[in-house]
This record gives sequence, C-alpha cells and structure tokens, in this order.
Amino acid sequence: MDNLLGKPWELFVFDWDGTVMDTTYLIARGMQEASKALGYPEPPLALARSTIGLGEEDTMRIICPDCPRSRFAEFGNAYRKWYIPREGQVPVFEGLDAMLWGMHRAGLRLAIATGKSWGGMQRVFGITGMAPIFEAVKTADRSWPKPNPAMLLELADETGVEPDRMVMVGDAIHDMQMAANAGASAVGVTYGGGDPAQLEPARPHAVVPSVAELARVLGVVPEFNAELARRGKSPISA
Repeated sequence: MDNLLGKPWELFVFDWDGTVMDTTYLIARGMQEASKALGYPEPPLALARSTIGLGEEDTMRIICPDCPRSRFAEFGNAYRKWYIPREGQVPVFEGLDAMLWGMHRAGLRLAIATGKSWGGMQRVFGITGMAPIFEAVKTADRSWPKPNPAMLLELADETGVEPDRMVMVGDAIHDMQMAANAGASAVGVTYGGGDPAQLEPARPHAVVPSVAELARVLGVVPEFNAELARRGKSPISA
C-alpha cells in the first residue's frame, strides 16, 4: 500500500560513495597509495573498490592482509593525506542532485546509510551543499558497518518508518545485503561502476543503469522533472 504521497516507500535511503557521489575510483586509489606508503603491495583497483562500504577490519583483511592491526591508524592517516585534498574534485553523478532536491522539495523523506565516517560526510556535505535534503544520516563509525542491518534499524527508530517501508539505494552488494538483513527493499545502481552480476544475486527490487531509470523505479519522475524545470532543463520521460 502506497503512503500518503502515493509512493511505494516512505523512506528513501541512499548510500553515498558510488551512488550519490562518484568517489569510488578515488577511494580505491587512496587505498593503493596508503598500502604503498606503508611498504605493502598495492591491491588491485577492482579489489579495493569491492571493499567500499565494509568495516575497517574486513577492508584491511582484503586489501592489505599483511598489515597488522597496530598499523591501521597509520594506514588511515596515509589514506586521508592522499584522498582528502582530491575529494573536492569529485562530482555528484549527473542528474542525482536534481532528483534528490526534487524529492526533498516535494516532501519525500530521505536518509543516508554510508560506509563513510561522520567526518567524511560533513566534508562532502560541505562540498555539495546537500545536507538539508536528508533528515537522518548513519555512518559506519557511529553504527555497525554494512552488511550488518544496524544502520537501517537505527533509521527505523529515528524516523518511525519500519524497514519494510524503506528502500535502500546503493551500488554494492553490501548495500543489497544490508537491506535484506533489515527486511527493507533494495535498488542497485550501476551508473557508477556497480556490477549487475554481483548485485542481482541478492535479489534487489531492481538494478538500474542510469539516474533516469532510478527515478522511474522509485516512482519519482514527477518530482525529478519539477526540479529539472526549475533549472531550465529538459524533462525525462515517464
């Protein structure tokens, strides 16, 4: 049954890296550079990308298995030293800004569940100006990392929306698994490099290749087009 605004979900939850902002390449390169700085082999780019959204220990076990836990902080410092100066060069995916602002202006409820840290989210909100769109933000350092369902369950407590009335939008298998673990719907996106072969086995509601198709699946084409009109841009088809 649709909510009062006629949408199939009451809360639209978005991952950030690779879903809203095109950061996955830069994050993976940062992992490579940090590994090299500490004297370890660089992980393959695809392998580093596959860990985005996981917790620290799982990530390090995969990308730098020889690094002891006693050097994790050193690794993190090396990563941030390389990554943060370049972060401001990374765009929001084309069309996403308009779609999300259109949803927000129409009164739809949006939230974030991300593997980023709280500090990292404050940085990208400062870059993008998108903080007002989201009524709640959950980060891995203030909750449990994906695919643990904790972030979505905490959003349920904070917003009053039960998980079965949420949809989780993300580009990684961890997002799909988190949604399944919480009893929420999921939509996978591949416009940022997400792999359909990895996403589809998790049986999400849909896997989409573009922002326009994401708007159609989420049922927010009118809201998207209203914002495009505000910006003097051509609408997408329903």
